[in-house]
Amino acid sequence: MAEGSELAFFDLRLVHDHFDRALVQDDDVDLKAYLDAYNELYKFFQLMGSVFSFVSSDLKQKIQILTELTNKDSQNYKSIKTMIEYEKENKLMEKTDHTNGTRTLLRLHRGLDFIKEFLRQLGDLSDSDKTSSCCQDAYDKTLAKHHSWVIKKAAIVAMYTMPTREVLFKKVCGADVQRNVDVLPKMLEITGDVFNRTHNLYELHQLHNLP
Repeated sequence: MAEGSELAFFDLRLVHDHFDRALVQDDDVDLKAYLDAYNELYKFFQLMGSVFSFVSSDLKQKIQILTELTNKDSQNYKSIKTMIEYEKENKLMEKTDHTNGTRTLLRLHRGLDFIKEFLRQLGDLSDSDKTSSCCQDAYDKTLAKHHSWVIKKAAIVAMYTMPTREVLFKKVCGADVQRNVDVLPKMLEITGDVFNRTHNLYELHQLHNLP
């Protein structure tokens, strides 16, 4: 993995554009565009370092699993809807020892819930405000529901070290802080649309509690 100094900075415009491309017809989500957006979001966690290990630890692996599925079978893994229907029809979700896309994407979906809530609250802070409290609030409302006590405890301790909003944005966005702040509202709107579509598809097929 590249060191932070060698890693390109985080770009909210790219997240916006990829998620916008993911919003295909019939309330479906294009899987490749979704993963492209998530790869950019993952960059945010890399740039933040170990403080976000509670959410980023296995994101890269899950992105990679889904990318391999889309590359290997572009027809059945073209969208979230086609993936779910294909894996249900072939009873792939019943195999707990089998890595399937639907279960893997559910972990990314839960992570996205945290990311969009954290970024939403960041947008409401002033430059001098600490980011730890809004991060903890976002975590409590989202990912914490799916984590063990041990992970929750470690996450809360890590959050105490988080900087002010100004320092955080400079760390992940470099010189383009204002450009990213300006696009944040539109990016959050598009991300919310993608999240809701994904959520509805999992609800429709009763898949939110996959083991």
